[in-house]
Amino acid sequence: MSERTKQRYAAERRFRLYGLAAIGAAVLVLATLVTSIGIVGMPAFFQTYIKLDVTVDAADVESGRFRQLTFDAVYAFHPEVTDRREKKRLRGIVSSGADREIRLAVADDPSLIGTTFPIWVRSSDDIDIFIKGQVSRDLPQEDRRVKDNEIAWVDGLVEQGRVETRFNFSFFSTGDSREPEQAGIWGAVVGSFFTLCVALAVSFPLGVLAAIYLEEYAPQNRWTDLIEVNINNLAAVPSIVFGLLGLAMFLNFFGMPRSAPVVGGMVLALMTLPTIIIATRAALKAVPPSIREAALGIGASELQVVTHHVVPLAMPGILTGTIIGMAQALGETAPLLMIGMVAFIVDIPQGIFDPSTVLPVQIYIWADSPERAFVAKTSAAILVLLTFLVCMNAIAVMLRKRFERRW
Repeated sequence: MSERTKQRYAAERRFRLYGLAAIGAAVLVLATLVTSIGIVGMPAFFQTYIKLDVTVDAADVESGRFRQLTFDAVYAFHPEVTDRREKKRLRGIVSSGADREIRLAVADDPSLIGTTFPIWVRSSDDIDIFIKGQVSRDLPQEDRRVKDNEIAWVDGLVEQGRVETRFNFSFFSTGDSREPEQAGIWGAVVGSFFTLCVALAVSFPLGVLAAIYLEEYAPQNRWTDLIEVNINNLAAVPSIVFGLLGLAMFLNFFGMPRSAPVVGGMVLALMTLPTIIIATRAALKAVPPSIREAALGIGASELQVVTHHVVPLAMPGILTGTIIGMAQALGETAPLLMIGMVAFIVDIPQGIFDPSTVLPVQIYIWADSPERAFVAKTSAAILVLLTFLVCMNAIAVMLRKRFERRW
């Protein structure tokens, strides 16, 4: 073997090692990022509950005194506390929404009226993060929001078996809230679903039809060349530009409802349209010319060739590009901020015209909140969003592997 051949083989080995090193570095950075997000967000999947003994009379139900019933149940733990400020701290160990949980329990089981019954209610966000060990009791009292007397009260409840940490199902079943212990992502998930449905309904038929025309019917001239250049340029336009377009056209000109999935979906459809067109054209080009020639040879029209042969064979690539475009739209925040989907929405949207938010915007809102408990909520929502994105991309890969044909 000559010296030059040896050098060439050595260079090839080094190039292969460089590629493996780059992939390894990328995997390491990704694993570090996901692990750090998971460590921070894991406490949000669990919630601290405190057991109260609540006495409910018929008069209390008629007058709706459930908040006072909650306070009385908490005061019963330490009747010696009489100072107004200390009583406020004492009742602050449970969530401000505890009265709603008592109201729902009585509504579900009216036989509880006139009795004293135990009920588990959420703790406040400060007590929750303290129980989870995110606040050290060794810190000076002025450096933590949970004061010494509150720690003593919680320790007493723990000794009595009145404190439990459970899986936080409400995180996946409730909407947003100003109180971290009550906040959930279900409203944002439903809003994302409605928004993606609108985006898919608008962008998929328009993108596929435009790609079919450009690839199969459009003459090759400077006008089609200009259209192709503009489509490629639109795929690289920053997403916030589409948000400005949606603000100017859909909201200001057409007067469509602000913060509604119908507007968000149309904005995202404009953003994903170039991606779908490019992916569809690539899938159509991948179909061998012999398929077209054979169909034409047995008497099929041009429309039949496209609809009966070319498009069905290109459909796996079309679906793959569409799913990837939808996954990109799912993670967008900037264009939706421009059309008002950053509003604080508590109610779960029931349709595409109801005010709502989406997962990326919900993450943005929580990241900007001052309460420390929202830090874990933010990371947990990021994990949920990443899960959806991974699933959508996995479905795209599965479709390509399952239906693609090699010619």
